[in-house]
Amino acid sequence: MGYIESNLLPDEQIVYKANLYWKIFWKSSFIVLVGIFCLLVHAILAGAVTGIGLALALRAFIDYKSSEFGVTTKRVIIKVGFLRRRTLELLLRQVEAISVEQSVLGRMLDFGSLTLTGTGGVHEVFHNISSPLEFRKRIHGQAT
Repeated sequence: MGYIESNLLPDEQIVYKANLYWKIFWKSSFIVLVGIFCLLVHAILAGAVTGIGLALALRAFIDYKSSEFGVTTKRVIIKVGFLRRRTLELLLRQVEAISVEQSVLGRMLDFGSLTLTGTGGVHEVFHNISSPLEFRKRIHGQAT
């Protein structure tokens, strides 16, 4: 059971859940490939570069598995982080603005950044979310 499921209010149901986009693994994958190609030059260098790539992949995997983005019938609930956790639980009636930012590649592959602005000065940005336009659409669909 994830963070969202364990923090539901009475009579609250999950409407939509999103994840981080798999793009977060690109950098580590590239470094691992460079490490493999370094085998042609030097074995110790190849091991070091590959080790760095695997360490970055482990961090990306932990970020991927420990991030939750959800829309319920009453709130927007977002949790990111494993050891250092950051959460946002915003009632739908308190959402003032939802901004989506996507690069050209983000539009082609359907990922981007989501900015939630709420009453009381809440302004939170979350990067590398898969299907951010769908997430925004689901928030609007519940808020009306």
